Amino acid sequence: MNTTLPAPRGSQCASVPRDRTAEDAVSTGWALAARAGDREAADAFVRALHRDVVRYVAHLSADPQAAEDLAQDTFLRALRTLHRFEGRSSARAWLLTIARRAVVDDFRRAAARPLLADTDDWRATVERGQPTGLPGFEEGVALQELLAALPYDRRQAFVLTQLLGLSYAEAARAAGCPVGTVRSRVARARTALTAQLERGEAEALAQAA
Repeated sequence: MNTTLPAPRGSQCASVPRDRTAEDAVSTGWALAARAGDREAADAFVRALHRDVVRYVAHLSADPQAAEDLAQDTFLRALRTLHRFEGRSSARAWLLTIARRAVVDDFRRAAARPLLADTDDWRATVERGQPTGLPGFEEGVALQELLAALPYDRRQAFVLTQLLGLSYAEAARAAGCPVGTVRSRVARARTALTAQLERGEAEALAQAA
């Protein structure tokens, strides 16, 4: 199969779907069709999931500005191994598992060189995908700074479930750990984020007094 990726259309491709179950069914269908050699389905598969992959790797990468390169690497790996995809999980969960491996490989490469990039692009990416269900997260809150303070495993679990909308079972497959572990990590991440917000609000009130 030709592994040259189509250029994403619009702003980072498809927007976050309102109905994840229906959207996952569609993208999984495209992946299975692409596996059978349908190039148009392969293009649709890439466009539909490109934004999710970029957001995921931007949160986890040692070099967040390399998110587009890591997403490209993820899709190239996926298209090369698409013949192994059997649809037992959603295409999105399968793809994010591959993305995680791409990030891990990037960590290994980055360990041998200093990190010189700033985080401006990463901050913009995160702010565009702030969660709405976490108490206290309002427009203007620097979520990326709060997430950066979390341990890697908790940040990954939070991003997968709260920002990208994966079920706990799908997040567990993507992270390579039990479902209970994901639930625990998300709960601890939410507790830590809420505590940070409360401290920030208390400091702001104290300064205003």
